[in-house]
Amino acid sequence: MSDFLTLPEGSFTLDNIRIPAAMIGESGDLVETSLSVADGLVTDTRQEQIIDLGGAMVMPCPVDMHTHLDKGHIWTRAPNPDGSFMGALETVSADRAANWSADDVRARMEFSLKCAYAHGTRAIRTHLDSLPPQADISWPVFAELRDIWADRINLQACCLTGIDHVPPNGGTEFDHTADIVASTGGVLGVVTYPVDDLRDRLVTFFEDAGNRGLETDFHVDETGDPSVATLRMLAQVVLETGFDKRVVAGHCCSLAVQDEKDCAETLELVAEAGIHIVSLPMCNLYLQDRNTDPSVQRTPRWRGITVVHEMRALGIPISFASDNTRDPFYAYGDMDMLEVMREATRIGHLDHSSEDWPASFTATPATTCGFEERRLSAGEPADFIILSARSWTECFARPQSDRIVVRNGRAIDRTLPSYSELDHRVEPA
Repeated sequence: MSDFLTLPEGSFTLDNIRIPAAMIGESGDLVETSLSVADGLVTDTRQEQIIDLGGAMVMPCPVDMHTHLDKGHIWTRAPNPDGSFMGALETVSADRAANWSADDVRARMEFSLKCAYAHGTRAIRTHLDSLPPQADISWPVFAELRDIWADRINLQACCLTGIDHVPPNGGTEFDHTADIVASTGGVLGVVTYPVDDLRDRLVTFFEDAGNRGLETDFHVDETGDPSVATLRMLAQVVLETGFDKRVVAGHCCSLAVQDEKDCAETLELVAEAGIHIVSLPMCNLYLQDRNTDPSVQRTPRWRGITVVHEMRALGIPISFASDNTRDPFYAYGDMDMLEVMREATRIGHLDHSSEDWPASFTATPATTCGFEERRLSAGEPADFIILSARSWTECFARPQSDRIVVRNGRAIDRTLPSYSELDHRVEPA
C-alpha cells in the first residue's frame, strides 16, 4: 500500500480532489470535486467515511491501445545491436524463429500484464506477430490470457504482418491469419510500406476485413524518410472502398519530416476518411533519426513523434500508447501509462496547448478500440488512480510511484513482478 494514504475498505467519499476535466468529459483543466464510492461503484450519495485529499489528483484508469505483449522482455537474450529500426526488425525475427513457443510467449505476456495492472491500466490492445507459424502459436495463448485476466484487464489483439504478405488477388496464407483473427474476435492489422501494387494490396486487405466484419489497425510510415507516404494511400483506399469499420493508423512518423504542403494534404484525407491515429512517442524517440555509424558522432535532429497538434486541429482522434517494452524496438518501458503521459507531454509539447489532451490516454483510446468508456460517473465501476500530486507539474515531476490504484472500489496490491521471474526464459542462447 502507498505511504501517503490508507484507503478504507467499503464505502467512502474522497473530498477535495482534482480530476482532469477532459477525462470526465468536461471542459477546463483540473476540476475540483469529490468522489463517492459504494459497493464497488461510483455513486452520487456521500458516504459516512470522508477523506480529505488536500487537492490530490484522481484520474480514471487509462487504456493502452497499442502494445506488443508478445515481444516484451526479450532484450536480455536479444538486444538491438545498434539501436536502429532494422536492427530491431532483424533481431526480433531471429528470436521469434528460435524461441517463441507457447510457453515462452505466455510467460512474457503475463509478466507485462502484471506490470500494467499494478500501474493502473484497465484495457489493452496488443499486436501479435502473425507470420506463419507464429499465428497458430500466439493467438491461442492470447485467447487463454484474455479469459484469465478478464476481471482485471480487458484485452484485445490485432494481427501484425507486412503488407507484402497480402497479395493483390488474395487467396494466400493471409486468409488463414484473417480467419484466426475473426474466430478469436480480434482486429485485422498490417504494416504498410512502399511496395509494388500497394493500392491493390490494401483493397484486398479491406475486402478480407469487410468479409469477416473486422476493424483494422495499421502500422504506418514508421520512418524518418520523407518519401515514404503510405498513409496518404491508406486514406485514399478507405475513401475509395467505403470501408465502414474503424481504421486506426499508428506511428505515421514520416509526416513530421515531409513538406508542409504534402503533410497538410495527407491530413485532410485522413480526416475525411475518419482514420484514428495512435502516437507512440517513447519508442519513436528511441528509434528514429538514430546514428548507427560508430565512426560518426551525430545527435538526432528530431523527436520521432508524428504531427499530433496538426491532426488535432482537424478533429482527427489521437491517442498515445506504450508500444514496445524491453525488446529490440524499445529497450525500456514498464507498461505504465502515466509514464507514457509524462513523456508524451514532454516530447510532443502537449503542455501550453489544448486542455483536452488528457483524454488521449483514457476516453479517446477507449472509444477507438470499442472498450467501455469510464468517466467516473454514478453507476460506473470505481476504477481510478489516486496521486499524491496536486497539479500537473507535480504529477510529471515524479514517477508517482506512491500512487494508489483502485479497482471496483478497493485499493489493489501494486507490487510489481520481479524481473527474476523471467530469468530462465530470457537468458541469452
